[in-house]
Amino acid sequence: MTHKGQDAEGAQAALRKTSLDKDLQKIARVEDATRFLTRKLFAPGLAILFLAVAGIFASIQIGVQSNAALIVIAAVLGGYMALNIGANDVANNVAPAVGSRALTLTGALIIAAIFESCGALIAGGDVVNTIAKGIIDPALVPDAKTFVWAMMAALLSSALWVNLATYVGAPVSTTHSVVGGVTGAGIAAVGVAAVNWTTMSKIAASWVISPLLGGLIAALFLAFIKHNIIYRDDKIAAARRWVPVLLAVMASTFSCYLVMKGLKKVWKFDYTSVALIGVLVYVVAWGALKPWVFKQSEGLENRNQSLRQLFHLPLICSAALLSFAHGANDVANAVGPLAAILDTVQSGEISARVGIPLWVMLTGAAGISLGLFLYGPKLIRMVGEQITKMNPMRAFCVALSAAITVIFASTLGLPVSSTHIAVGAVFGVGFFREYYTTHSKRRRNYVNARRNDLNSENGEPDPRELRRRKLVRRSHFTVIIAAWLITVPAAAALAGAIFIIISSFV
Repeated sequence: MTHKGQDAEGAQAALRKTSLDKDLQKIARVEDATRFLTRKLFAPGLAILFLAVAGIFASIQIGVQSNAALIVIAAVLGGYMALNIGANDVANNVAPAVGSRALTLTGALIIAAIFESCGALIAGGDVVNTIAKGIIDPALVPDAKTFVWAMMAALLSSALWVNLATYVGAPVSTTHSVVGGVTGAGIAAVGVAAVNWTTMSKIAASWVISPLLGGLIAALFLAFIKHNIIYRDDKIAAARRWVPVLLAVMASTFSCYLVMKGLKKVWKFDYTSVALIGVLVYVVAWGALKPWVFKQSEGLENRNQSLRQLFHLPLICSAALLSFAHGANDVANAVGPLAAILDTVQSGEISARVGIPLWVMLTGAAGISLGLFLYGPKLIRMVGEQITKMNPMRAFCVALSAAITVIFASTLGLPVSSTHIAVGAVFGVGFFREYYTTHSKRRRNYVNARRNDLNSENGEPDPRELRRRKLVRRSHFTVIIAAWLITVPAAAALAGAIFIIISSFV
């Protein structure tokens, strides 16, 4: 064979090889695109499957009866609301622990799902108000049919609003969403006169009071830690003195919080009993934690990062307890309207308070847990990592502030939002850090005294740079505050529109 023939054959082989490579690359790109789409469609697909199962489960539970289709639709809407509560609201309970690296994201999801479900099923209560927070007078609703469609509209609108808030990355109050939905549907069904505006004014006041109070308390605890532990010459000695006190305060506070919010539907408490429980738990916890802190601090280096491990276990416990109390309280946001629809359809009458069947509670608990796993990580990362930088001590202040603020507000009878409080505490920690970094003489003196140990002239930023430094992301602050302000009116407007549309077809 001539050289020319060999060259021609080689060129053809190279061409065939190039074509084959191109085909293989196309197949690989198709496979990559398929995997990408599969990952993107997995969560929505699983959520839709859950809603289908919720509807089938409801039909099995109620059997063959008139208006069964209404109950099935309500069960699907209740499941949808539960998914959104898990995706949005639960993040506040575990986000600080995740952001401070005390918990991994996977660990936080597992703990939150278990304790949310336990709170819903053990202490979620068997009775719920048919009209959220007493906003609408049931006596003014003309008939059962109007009431059922109003509850449908309220449930769908609040779920859609929380879904939108989760999509844009804004942690909002699901309670306020339900309040807005009930208000809008009630106005559309009965008129403005049906709204209890005194109750609505209290809820509006809580928009301002709860995040400010949560932020203030968190900032005060952080100031105490900085003053008494962080900027001390002997940090270990300071930690051995004050960390048992702080952890005992947390144990006492969370015992009161659990009784007042997590177990209130299981045990009817009085404030004297709660106070005695708090004092007793504080004494026992302090006695047990003092030797524990001493043992844990042995061998630690005299620096801030060494102190952080003392707060890891308390943060894990706080995430579990906050999740339990949240499940006990907020499952009603998903299943309350569903229970009201079920009772009204079956009895033909409108009741002020109705029982919650076990299957309804199971639907709510399962939906919250699934929503947390599918969509919760987005809000957990945002609250725990993106608003401001967290460490275990700052996260401790946030968790403790959330519990104290809820207890204080409940004692005063204020209808506060745990979401607003927790996120407000995160903002409070961040803004306090900004202020303390630039204005604290103790910090300045501490840093100046150790400038040589920091091993450079750049160990401490220029004062002008400190004044420009922003430790809270303003973009998140703006989006979240805006979402809070419009939650009730937006959910109300959406519910009113949905009710009017439904009324025109039925």
